[in-house]
Amino acid sequence: MQLHDNPASPFCRIVQVLIRETGQANDVEIDPAIGHPLASEKMPVAQNPLGKIPTLSREEGPALYDSRVICRYLDARVSGGMYPDGDALWDALTLEATAHGIMDAAVLMVYEWRARPEEAYSKDWVEGQWAKVTRALDAIEARWMGHLAAPMNITHIAVGCALGYLDFRHADRDWRAGRPNLSAWFEGFATRESMKDTAPSA
Repeated sequence: MQLHDNPASPFCRIVQVLIRETGQANDVEIDPAIGHPLASEKMPVAQNPLGKIPTLSREEGPALYDSRVICRYLDARVSGGMYPDGDALWDALTLEATAHGIMDAAVLMVYEWRARPEEAYSKDWVEGQWAKVTRALDAIEARWMGHLAAPMNITHIAVGCALGYLDFRHADRDWRAGRPNLSAWFEGFATRESMKDTAPSA
């Protein structure tokens, strides 16, 4: 299998962490990709018509894309146990979606200043994206910490990578302020080898 990947992407990082947590690192070749919606020439457009990463090429079928699809596939491939059974699955998928929403908004904030000309930059739009992030973080702090105290599953990976991306691209906004429980949880989770191995540096 070949994973089209960029280490700065939090969505790619989720897949990379799951690969390590489920013991599949030796089964996946990494193909570096870089770009954004206005510069897709180095993105896997032949494998994914959306030109987005992560994308997973595989011999047994067409490429898979969207990190949530890829993670479900890789987990099922080895019965990794990263998705709870029964009713607990819906809570897990909802918290996973919350983490993805944080990442979506945080990435769009970066695209606003990277991909738009300065005269088209909208500070109000950026702050609107950050408002989504803060509401989601507050919801996790208030309602979801019990799930993060449960045995390791996809929610831990998704939330951990979302928070790591906030540190990476938006450290000046101090997401930890007023969220002591989430902050303490992340300090511990960030020490996992899978998280240290995939920490973005550029």
